[in-house]
Amino acid sequence: MSTTVVSSALCGETLAQLEELGTPQNRKVYPRHGVKGPLFGVSYANLRKLAKRLAPDPRLAAELWSSGNHDARVLATMVDDPSRISARTLREGLADVDNYVLADALASLAGRTSLRDELAEDWTADPGDEWTGTVGWSLVAAQALDGERHPSDEHFTERLSHIERDIGVAANRVRHSMNGALIAIGCRSQELRQTAEEAAGRIGKVEVDHGQTSCKTPDAIPYLARVWRRKAGRRSS
Repeated sequence: MSTTVVSSALCGETLAQLEELGTPQNRKVYPRHGVKGPLFGVSYANLRKLAKRLAPDPRLAAELWSSGNHDARVLATMVDDPSRISARTLREGLADVDNYVLADALASLAGRTSLRDELAEDWTADPGDEWTGTVGWSLVAAQALDGERHPSDEHFTERLSHIERDIGVAANRVRHSMNGALIAIGCRSQELRQTAEEAAGRIGKVEVDHGQTSCKTPDAIPYLARVWRRKAGRRSS
């Protein structure tokens, strides 16, 4: 994710495809979600289709990220190889993040690597660092939703205490990501659900400025109730 990568012919062809796939409507909508800089306005459906034809390709991912184009950077997170990416590359990528859409994309990539737990710890230390915290708490949510490779329930209880302590002073999008982590933790077990709901009750409504969009931050307690109703329905069917 360096800015000094020399683009290959494949990168040029991929950028041309992205430009062709972009739409005027998406170019209007994406900036409302905080996307800045050059963009083509490619739908996620088309990004995923293109990624399936390209992945995994770390060199192409680095070149796409180096282009500075928003759609290319999102695609880069889809075509990189989680088994080969380094912590340095992810940290350099994080330094370029300036909107939550790209933060979510980078979190998705980091969450598929063996570095996930280490970065989750490092990137949740400062509640005021908006994009670092946004990615970091998304990684905590990924930990909680991982049914195979995950920390102990004690770890998540400590994470809930961290959320309850800092969410009121956290940066705007960090609050949203913390709330998402709380919900994810509450989905793990009935015991953690109770702890998460108790924390949510003390926190109260989480206020997040979503800008010129219709997006909302979900209320944790009713959200968890719906999740557990669905789980109960699947068990009884």
